[in-house]
Amino acid sequence: MAPKPFNLRQIAVAAFGPSLLFGIGEGAILPVVPLCARELGASVPTAALVVTLIGIGSLVSNIPASLITMHRGERWAIVAAALWCALAMALCAGTGHLGWFAVGAFMVGMSQAVFSLARQSYLTEAVPLAYRARALSTLGGVMRIGMFIGPFFAAVAIHRFGIVAAFGVGIVALMLAALLAARIPDLPSHSPGGATPAPAVAPTLRSTVRDHRHVFATLGIGVMLVSAVRATRQAIIPLWADHLLLAPSVASLIYGLAGGIEMLVFYPAGHVMDRKGRRWVAVPSLLLMGAALMLMPLAHDARTLLLAAAVIGLGNGIGSGMVMTIAADHSPPQGRAHFLGLWRLLSDIGGSCGPALLSVLAAVLSLGSGIALTGVIAFLAAAQLAYWIPRAGARRAVQNSERPEPNVPHKETP
Repeated sequence: MAPKPFNLRQIAVAAFGPSLLFGIGEGAILPVVPLCARELGASVPTAALVVTLIGIGSLVSNIPASLITMHRGERWAIVAAALWCALAMALCAGTGHLGWFAVGAFMVGMSQAVFSLARQSYLTEAVPLAYRARALSTLGGVMRIGMFIGPFFAAVAIHRFGIVAAFGVGIVALMLAALLAARIPDLPSHSPGGATPAPAVAPTLRSTVRDHRHVFATLGIGVMLVSAVRATRQAIIPLWADHLLLAPSVASLIYGLAGGIEMLVFYPAGHVMDRKGRRWVAVPSLLLMGAALMLMPLAHDARTLLLAAAVIGLGNGIGSGMVMTIAADHSPPQGRAHFLGLWRLLSDIGGSCGPALLSVLAAVLSLGSGIALTGVIAFLAAAQLAYWIPRAGARRAVQNSERPEPNVPHKETP
């Protein structure tokens, strides 16, 4: 009997529902974290440090996340991450001590690492290669939708019950995410003989680094640059709006509209990646962002800033799931969680260094120069990925033979 054709809708609710709810939970609390820290007596720099602890928690937890996923499986790692994040939010909501509030923020970052790695690993296994980019682009897009609507739910709750109610919204969303994740179907096997045979020697982090060092040294560098640009762009729009003396409400509107554009294009971009190859999306995404960033210092009013922000949103939107898809293409069937943990570590390092570099450039040169140089980094990332992403023909050959993707990237021929 011929196997039943795969349909992404079959796993849509179970695979994407927890991500939507996790995004709502995070989106609900992120805007109020610095405000709550201020209420607990933190100075402005200290409140900013508390927010930074979320990113640090994610950064240092990528490798432990891979170990948890390897030993406990994707489904229960997702459940545990959602429950851990709910516990962190409960700690933040219930404490009156700034130190414990900071611990809660760090715990939120820890849960981000485990949840993100496990959901990516799950979809990489569950979805056939022909649908991989669409699935992972949708995963990234759904998370962004949750982050977008979460603050609105929180705003309603805060209006009725006070600022701590934002954490209540987050806790409810995360408990629902854990409940839905517990119902995720077991991973199907796509190998011709059924279950994938266990390797003679179990892969370790050291062996994963050794066996895939060429991927990390080539595509991994490109991913670091991509993450630096993406993280920096979140600060650039409000900073340049402030430079133009625009009202905060106008800056928020421009930022929100750019985010809305991002959410409109993630699925078509995944379809293009599946049909034409990863390069057809990765390179245009970064070229669009690079061009908009290079031109943003020329924006002199709300209209021109909105135009630049919209192009950045379009570029970032079509790149939704791009980093996860490239990682999935090169991750080995055995030790996949280790590979993805190291990949996320590189991505988080880039995401941490990008805003820091903008800060240094703005202090030494000017804000406009820092923004323009961020655009240059986007062009460098486009060149790096254009050279090292494997050609689409090699990917289709792997799909047809039902063998794992080759782990050594090579130059794509025109």
